Amino acid sequence: MIRGPVARISLSAISRNFQSVRKIVQNRPVIAVVKADAYGHGAVSVSKTLLKEGASCIAVAYTGEARELRDAGISAPILVLFDRGDIREYFDYRLIPVLYSTDTAKALSHEAQKRKTTIQVHVKVDTGMGRLGLHGKHIMDDLLKIYGMKGLAIEGLLSHFSEADLSDRSYATEQLEKFQKIKETISRKIKKKVFSHIANSAAVLSYKEAYLDAVRPGIMLYGYSPFVKNHDAVCLKTGKGRSACMNLIPVMTVTTRVLSIRNLPKGTPISYGRTFVTKKQSRICVLPFGYADGYSRLFSNVADVLVKGQRAPIVGRVCMDLTMVDVTGIKNVRENDEAVLIGKQGSEEITAQELADKAGTIPYEILTSIGSRSQRVYV
Repeated sequence: MIRGPVARISLSAISRNFQSVRKIVQNRPVIAVVKADAYGHGAVSVSKTLLKEGASCIAVAYTGEARELRDAGISAPILVLFDRGDIREYFDYRLIPVLYSTDTAKALSHEAQKRKTTIQVHVKVDTGMGRLGLHGKHIMDDLLKIYGMKGLAIEGLLSHFSEADLSDRSYATEQLEKFQKIKETISRKIKKKVFSHIANSAAVLSYKEAYLDAVRPGIMLYGYSPFVKNHDAVCLKTGKGRSACMNLIPVMTVTTRVLSIRNLPKGTPISYGRTFVTKKQSRICVLPFGYADGYSRLFSNVADVLVKGQRAPIVGRVCMDLTMVDVTGIKNVRENDEAVLIGKQGSEEITAQELADKAGTIPYEILTSIGSRSQRVYV
């Protein structure tokens, strides 16, 4: 038996979600975010699909992720969002670094001059995220220093929203206004229009003013809304006052097979710590996955899986390799039957958002945790 769950990744759903993004942003360039192994969906296959659909650029977190894409034959522009890393790799693998300090800019300039070449870079400014980016009262001075360095071709200016849920836009508006001011000031000083981008999935879905020259969607490409509420459909107010409603299609379905079925009498404790005790004669399925497979221990006694198109509650604590569910009320369950952790079976569905709600987290964490540790099959 293959260890743990199997994640089926629908590349057609990736394509449809991407085309929905393009329709919303009126064919602006789309920088598709595939960091963290495409949010657990597999960066190589997902990137190839997104590029085929028309993504102008792929964005990753670190150079190691970019190397994997290059080794897989992907030649499109790759933006590296965070890595300081080995400066030489940016040149060797034709990557676009995001600069957030003058020290890194100097190192890249030095390497470019040594190689007698020019490297394209984007520069990040911190408008209120408090994480990475040029910041403080010397932002403009630092920007001008970077623009004046030999061997660097400044192709873009970017920032990142702190508030994912833009139902209250006050802080997002403050960030956008600060970013626009920086962009306008540097454009005047260098006498050149600066290509800029700040819109993540949340902004794509609800903040048209933030589209600027390109957008950087992430979670919505994988079929989930970044918003805490209204997960299934997000409405974007258009300039004409009409609502363009878009349904996101979850890309990942996660399944496993029933390992064993046990008929247990009333009063039988299940799993570590005896946190669940059968209240009647019960039929318990043992499933071959656990927290070692990215299925959080927080799901103990609170989450469900789908068996025979019905919900089967998890009983007892999730173990490292095994999880138990109660199928007492479900007829004809047999060993090797399919069980669904994320996805549809019959008329029932369990989403990553549902699991996130039960664990007190966000679907990003669910997808990256389970997806990265499952055997992937592309359909």
